[in-house]
Amino acid sequence: MSDTTPKLAAWLALVGAQIVLNYSIRASSGKPDRNTVYHWSTAVNAVVFYGLILAIVVAIARPDVRDLLALRAPRSWSQAAGAAIAVFLGVIVVEYALSPLHPDREQGLTPTHWESSHAGAYIASFVALAVVGPFVEEATFRGLGYSLLARYGQWFAIAAIGILFGLAHGLVEALPILVVLGAGLAWLRARTESIYPCVFVHSVFNGLALVLAVTT
Repeated sequence: MSDTTPKLAAWLALVGAQIVLNYSIRASSGKPDRNTVYHWSTAVNAVVFYGLILAIVVAIARPDVRDLLALRAPRSWSQAAGAAIAVFLGVIVVEYALSPLHPDREQGLTPTHWESSHAGAYIASFVALAVVGPFVEEATFRGLGYSLLARYGQWFAIAAIGILFGLAHGLVEALPILVVLGAGLAWLRARTESIYPCVFVHSVFNGLALVLAVTT
C-alpha cells in the first residue's frame, strides 16, 4: 500500500468541510422542519449529497478501495453480532440518560406524526436516511477514516473518529450521543475489521428513529 499521508490529509479536508458547512447551515437557518421527511426534495438532496461524498471517498481511497473502506466480511459473524448488540445497547443507555434534553429533536428529521398522504416521500426519505446515508457515512468514517488513523493507535483512532463523526453533523445538543455512536461504531470496526456490522447498526438506529417518530 502506498504512503497514506496524502490520503489522510484529503480525508481530513473532506470531513473539515462537512463540519464547517453543517455548522454554518445550522447557525444561519436554525433547526429544520421536523416534517422534512415528507418532502421529496429531502430524499433527492440526501442521495445527491451522499453520492458526492462517496465519490470523493472512493477517489481518495484508490487504488486500495476495498481494503481502506473495509469492504470485507467480519472475521466472525457471531462475534460481530455480540459486539454490535453491545454498541447498540451502550448508545441507547446514553441516549436515555440525555433524553431530558430532547437531543432527538435537533436534527429535524423525525416527524411529529404520520401523514399517509405523504407516504411516498416518507419511504424515499427513509431509504435515503436509513440505507444510503449509513452506508456512505460508515465508508467515510469507520472505513476510510479509521483505516487512515489506525496507524496512530487503535484507541486514538476510535476516539478521533467518534469526535469527528459527531462534529460532522453540525449539531450541539445531540453531539454527545453522536460522539458515543461514532466511537462505538469505530470500536465495532476495530473488533470485526469490517464496516458491514457498522452499517447494519447505523441503519437500525436511523430506521428506528424514523419509525418510532410516526408510531408512538
